[in-house]
Amino acid sequence: MWKLVSTLLMNWEIIVQAILCSVVPYGVYKLGSWLKSALTIRSSGKPASEERLYVFTGEFEKDLPELQDRLGHNDDILIRTFEIGGERTKAALILVKELADKNYIDTHILPLLMSEFAMPGCADELTPHIKNRILPVSELGEAGNLRDLLPGLWKGNAGLLIDGCPNVFVLASGSEKKRSLGEPASEALVRGPRVSFNESLADNTALLRQLGGSHTLCIVYTLVGRKAPRTVAIAYNSDIANDALVQEVRKRIARIDMDDVPDSGYIEQFIEDNHLTLFPQVQNTERPDRVNSALMEGRVAILLDGSPFALIVPVSVSMLLQSPEDYYERWIPATLVRVLRYIAALISTLGPALYISFISFHQGLIPTKLAVSIASSREGVPFPSLIEALIMEVSIEILREAGLRLPKPIGQTIGIVGGLVIGEAAVQAGIVSPIMVIVVAITAISSFAIPQYSAGIALRIIRFGTMFSAAIFGLYGVILFFLLVCSHLAKLKSFGIPYLSPAAPYQLGDWKDFVLRAPLSFMTRRPKAMQVKQPKRRG
Repeated sequence: MWKLVSTLLMNWEIIVQAILCSVVPYGVYKLGSWLKSALTIRSSGKPASEERLYVFTGEFEKDLPELQDRLGHNDDILIRTFEIGGERTKAALILVKELADKNYIDTHILPLLMSEFAMPGCADELTPHIKNRILPVSELGEAGNLRDLLPGLWKGNAGLLIDGCPNVFVLASGSEKKRSLGEPASEALVRGPRVSFNESLADNTALLRQLGGSHTLCIVYTLVGRKAPRTVAIAYNSDIANDALVQEVRKRIARIDMDDVPDSGYIEQFIEDNHLTLFPQVQNTERPDRVNSALMEGRVAILLDGSPFALIVPVSVSMLLQSPEDYYERWIPATLVRVLRYIAALISTLGPALYISFISFHQGLIPTKLAVSIASSREGVPFPSLIEALIMEVSIEILREAGLRLPKPIGQTIGIVGGLVIGEAAVQAGIVSPIMVIVVAITAISSFAIPQYSAGIALRIIRFGTMFSAAIFGLYGVILFFLLVCSHLAKLKSFGIPYLSPAAPYQLGDWKDFVLRAPLSFMTRRPKAMQVKQPKRRG
């Protein structure tokens, strides 16, 4: 046995080389295969397993059975066949019963189609004749295949199939189910517009067009989703936005390969630069004024039909700590509030970690009277400061999540009363100290001051990392962890724009709207990192 062990130890280099020679090539082969398949899917921009796409032929007897086979098995879809014109040309109307305006169709469309009118003798003139002389519809489109027809049907439009017409007409006759415009629920302001986006893409783009008030505002539509296609609107200002940025946004959206994209959060996860970071690289908002301001800076907005949240790219860390109200108030109070917001972000991230490091390692840095008070309050607490902080932080996070998921009146009561009851009960039971309850409460309140919810989640996660670093290395661990996060942020980019701009790389001119908010008369240029076509925003 010992001889075998000694032989293995003497020849360990040969054994390791043999293992590497046998394992590494296979691993490299598998890695190469995976990369090849991934790059093939990403570069093609087409679904890997797309269903057979039916293209309309213009032959009624062939197209109608195909439509009935794919759509006719649903009771809420109506396919009405009839004859049009004096020559009794066969036609069919396809609509969703609960979405289309049947009264409008019965009153204005069917009587004209079923009346006695002359049809052109040439088949090539049939389509323009129907479009220009027969159909009294302001918004009229054409679908050459089933994939192009379906999004219009789901919006409440009607499809008109006519024998001899190669495409199916899409008639705007919808009564789309939507909620009215209301106040933003997640981005409340004291002073500012009281309107937010809703789930209707038409309403959202109309709000942008109304706020933009310029012909240079470009809105381009595309589709995402294989089985349930949804319309995506890409909005940008053609006189300001960088063309390379717009093309990159369109390219990334075109690479999305999913059966269904129910919310803009799916798009955000597909188009971000780094999927492994905690920090959001795409800003989401339900405020049209915030989107319009971003467009005026040269950024690009993405809106999805069915989602009330718009996406803004690129984004920097300073944007996540700014509020539209910063620009509606005078510059001195706006600057004060913004500085308080940065301080709240630091407290939310480092508060419990500093408490743990001072209590466990650096008691000498605490003033004597305060140290005596803290020592007396922690008398009888059976847990170290890390466990004490974890108990309270996890309890606060659970209460926060419970308050979000419960109905609104009950959720507010649970969040406030639950925190008070649990904190008081934990102190009375001797599980945690009163000073720990105060630290956790200040940390939780500071996290609520962050305007962007997704940025607040990132800081809450980092908070636990700083707590463990403080428990192991003390204040040195907190500083090292903070430097590690800063180095990660310095390397992070959003659509090619540095995440820490204008701090890194340093742009002195853009510091007018960074931590401090300078008077509006001083802010004459757009952010330099955006590389826009028109750098000056005012004379």
